[in-house]
Amino acid sequence: MTPERWEEIKQKILSGFEVTRHDLEKDDERRETAEIIEFDGPLGQMKVAWISRPKVLDKKTQYSNRIGSSVKVDYVYSPDEVTHTFKVYNWSEPTAAWQEMKRDLNI
Repeated sequence: MTPERWEEIKQKILSGFEVTRHDLEKDDERRETAEIIEFDGPLGQMKVAWISRPKVLDKKTQYSNRIGSSVKVDYVYSPDEVTHTFKVYNWSEPTAAWQEMKRDLNI
């Protein structure tokens, strides 16, 4: 999904549904930003998340073959490329938690 398409979806949600929460969350450790919108949708309480993070260029693992030693993973991030993830959640009353809605790719 492109950022332009996300803006279209966001505007439709903000203008067409009753929004209960609209936040921008930053996670400095994972270097990601998430824009979250919770609203009363056609399937009940719903949540959409647009997550942006830098593209991972390389993953370097440092380890030792000694027993009890730890493993350290260093990530190399792109300074200018960004990846985006779009997720949709539905509130589940029986579990009292958000359930991610999976898309069926066998259409």
